[in-house]
Amino acid sequence: MNFNNYTNAEALETFGGGYELGHSCFTHYGCPSNDMSEEKGRGSATGSRIPRSNPPQRPIPPRPRPNYSFQPVFHERQTREDDAVLTKQLWKLARRSGNLNLSNKGLARVPQKLYDINDVDEDSKAANLEQLCIKEEDAWWNQVPITNLDLSSNTLSRLSPKIENLMTLTVLILHDNALVELPPQIGKLEKLTRLNLSHNKLSQLPRELFSLPVLRHLNISYNEFTELNPDVSDLHMLEWLDASHNKLQSLPGGIGFLVRLTSLLLPYNHIKELPPDLVNMRVLQKLDLMQNDIIKLPDDMGLIRKLECLYIQHNDIKELPEFEGNEALTEVHASNNYITSIPKGLCTNLPHLKIFDLRDNQITQLPDEVCLLRNLQRLDVSNNSISVLPVTLSSLAHLVNLQVEGNPIKTIRRDIIQCGTTRILKVLQDRAQAQPKEKGGANGGSGSGGSLTETMDALRLGGGQTNDGIMPENFPDRYKLRHTHTLAVNLEELTNVPDQVFEIARSENVNVVDFARNKLGTLPNGLQYMRDLVKELVLSHNLISFVPQFISQFTRITFLNLSNNLLKELPKEFGVLNTLRELNIANNRFDCIPSCLYELQRLEILVASENHIKELNVSGLKAMSCLATLDLRNNDIEFIPPILGNLTNITHLELIGNPFRQPRHQILIKGTESIMSYLRDRIPT
Repeated sequence: MNFNNYTNAEALETFGGGYELGHSCFTHYGCPSNDMSEEKGRGSATGSRIPRSNPPQRPIPPRPRPNYSFQPVFHERQTREDDAVLTKQLWKLARRSGNLNLSNKGLARVPQKLYDINDVDEDSKAANLEQLCIKEEDAWWNQVPITNLDLSSNTLSRLSPKIENLMTLTVLILHDNALVELPPQIGKLEKLTRLNLSHNKLSQLPRELFSLPVLRHLNISYNEFTELNPDVSDLHMLEWLDASHNKLQSLPGGIGFLVRLTSLLLPYNHIKELPPDLVNMRVLQKLDLMQNDIIKLPDDMGLIRKLECLYIQHNDIKELPEFEGNEALTEVHASNNYITSIPKGLCTNLPHLKIFDLRDNQITQLPDEVCLLRNLQRLDVSNNSISVLPVTLSSLAHLVNLQVEGNPIKTIRRDIIQCGTTRILKVLQDRAQAQPKEKGGANGGSGSGGSLTETMDALRLGGGQTNDGIMPENFPDRYKLRHTHTLAVNLEELTNVPDQVFEIARSENVNVVDFARNKLGTLPNGLQYMRDLVKELVLSHNLISFVPQFISQFTRITFLNLSNNLLKELPKEFGVLNTLRELNIANNRFDCIPSCLYELQRLEILVASENHIKELNVSGLKAMSCLATLDLRNNDIEFIPPILGNLTNITHLELIGNPFRQPRHQILIKGTESIMSYLRDRIPT
């Protein structure tokens, strides 16, 4: 290496700051020095013999070291940083679509430009007509006002009063911030229909907010509210209110004026008592009071006629009301309370109840009337003090989940209990059949006024006819039909049903017919008497191999269950059932989806699992524009057409248990979205 070729600047770059070529350390380690240069000169013809001294050189100042001091990652956000988030590209996109998403941007303040986003931008003002026509998508006449603003998952602590400038907003999302208050000007957003304020630090709302005329969805969960402003009752259009995970001690008395409310969510608070006018919410469908300090429910809960789901777990409730009038109730979750008994009237008043969760209470006995819960699918009474299970449980034809662990049951061996629901119900059914023999035959009962266990002594009707105007013995009486609007007879091995039964049911305005788990070979002819009344028809677990043409006359039917039968086809007239929304034909013998089903324009749920279906008619499925759930598990489908992925209306698709190779099982278990995406990616272009 020839160091003579290096300049001082190059030496600085190569060897680091603070060194120079004439430095003593270079000479000491054999680098070219002035003496060596002189020796080289002596050997030269032109070399001078006069020794020369080195001219004094200025020392080069050392290069300044870089500043490696700690730069904090989390620093106070500057206004200019927040303003820079709203770029010109985002601005134009928002003006074209009406939606602006600034979530998870680390904002400490709302960009000031945002409050003027509905004004014409500077570029449009400066451009002439010719320029605007060249780039017409950015022209002012193609711009729309902002209607949807998402500022969630930032660090906002306050909003500017300028929020009133965004008067066109219909949706404002502010969850997961650090808001401690809202400006009164938020009440000027008169078009706002949806407001999400969850996961903030709010303890009160401005009075002006309760004057929003069309607000339908309000979420104030995960905040620090200790009470709700009584003015909340002024939100007359409110349909959905979530105030969960706060510190509420009570509810304002006027909350009953929210007569359009369908969902009221109040879990994880400290509410002890419900206001009497709560029952004025006549269209309320979901009421969640989980994890509070409630001692008692209103006795007139039945006034909430449309209530479907009730969550009252983890409270201090000691008794349940009879729920007279709550016929639409399908789920009651009442675990972890101090309930000691189940009212008999409750069993009579809830004919459509499907889930009844009573675990971790102090119940000592289940009433025989529990068999009146004809549609019950899940009953959980684990961890109570029940010692005997009533044999009437075995008459619940739809019960698929019975939890009784943690009870001191002495009448059923523990190993049977551990075998699960099917084994327990089989034991109870055997005992129900054995009771008449133990009592000396069917005369051992106490008559029609006896217990429901004694009523079961009259087993197996077998389709007998009666000549009087009284309902046959094993069928519900007139009072029960009138009160429940349900005709349900299960586990009776019926091969036929007298016409008289349907005539009486019609006179009592029955709209639910359930003959599951019998031995019917077809639909009873008497059903025709109820063709303009029946909304739900359940004929599962029979021996039906033929559906008559008169099924097309049922003009109000919305739910039909024909699962677990012997069906191979459906009549072509089936396609005129325009009101049908859910159809279950699982566990039959279909080798394809019947073509008549493709004409059901309002069908939302189709369950066709456990058949022998070999192929899919995607064009037919495409015609079912309302179809959202399609269950085709355990069939013989060998190929899934990729164009099935284009049916975006299907939100729940089940295909497991078929012999096709693609999509693989790993894709299927990820869910519908993954399946549909996989299929779309394989559509030929």
